[in-house]
Amino acid sequence: MREAIRLAIDGVAKGQGGPFGAVVVKGDQIIGRGCNCVTSTNDPTAHAEVMAIRDACRQLGDFHLAGCDLYTSCEPCPMCLAAIYWAHLSRFYFGCTAQQAAAAGFADDFIYHELALPLAARSIAAAQLLSDEATATFQAWQNKPDRVEY
Repeated sequence: MREAIRLAIDGVAKGQGGPFGAVVVKGDQIIGRGCNCVTSTNDPTAHAEVMAIRDACRQLGDFHLAGCDLYTSCEPCPMCLAAIYWAHLSRFYFGCTAQQAAAAGFADDFIYHELALPLAARSIAAAQLLSDEATATFQAWQNKPDRVEY
């Protein structure tokens, strides 16, 4: 956790992005590091947790991180929480809460609230298009004999 906090503070000092840091640990070794790089890379997905997961996946040569833990300086936002689940991490630990982040100007709770609403009530409009044609993508996947299962 101290390394995640250090990465967050260093990232702020270097102007990389917001005050967030994360590490992925396997056993007693850090195998992935990340700090928030949203503003320096103009990438809204460059959150510390995502950056640490990407680094760990590169190091292991695998997109599953089962048996690994994530330490992050702050409670994960909805996107990062989803990435934790997609990566199959065993557990995660966090320093600050989402409420502390909101007090510092990071309102992740807005997105959590939006996700609970029906599509028609959300602040960004969404509509389904070409469902029948899009279904062909899943058929192509299911028919692929050498697919790599998630």
